[in-house]
Amino acid sequence: QVQLVESGGGLVQAGGSLRLSCAASGRPFSSYAMGWFRQAPGKEREFVAGISWSGGIPYYAYSVKGRFTISRDNAKNTVYLQMNSLKSEDTAVYFCAARTGALPPSEEYEYHYWGQGTQVTVSS
Repeated sequence: QVQLVESGGGLVQAGGSLRLSCAASGRPFSSYAMGWFRQAPGKEREFVAGISWSGGIPYYAYSVKGRFTISRDNAKNTVYLQMNSLKSEDTAVYFCAARTGALPPSEEYEYHYWGQGTQVTVSS
């Protein structure tokens, strides 16, 4: 069992930056691949970024590649999402998710544990 708590969301102007954090508790954090997803109003939840359990392999959705960076600190049981050059279309609730296994798939049904989400609002 893993508990996930996101933080770092907020209101930012277009072009600005935010860093989201997801703190995990429970089973050893290093045994999980981690993902970030987001859900905008009226839309389905979508994959944003994922990282392998060792932190060596990041994956990104095309829409955020080059702007967002996922990282993890296994000693702190935390995964991060650095978001730069934010756009209004990045406005959404952002969720972190954990999956037992090495690699982070992009399908949400593959993930076993979810946080409660943190709101990111980008004003234009």
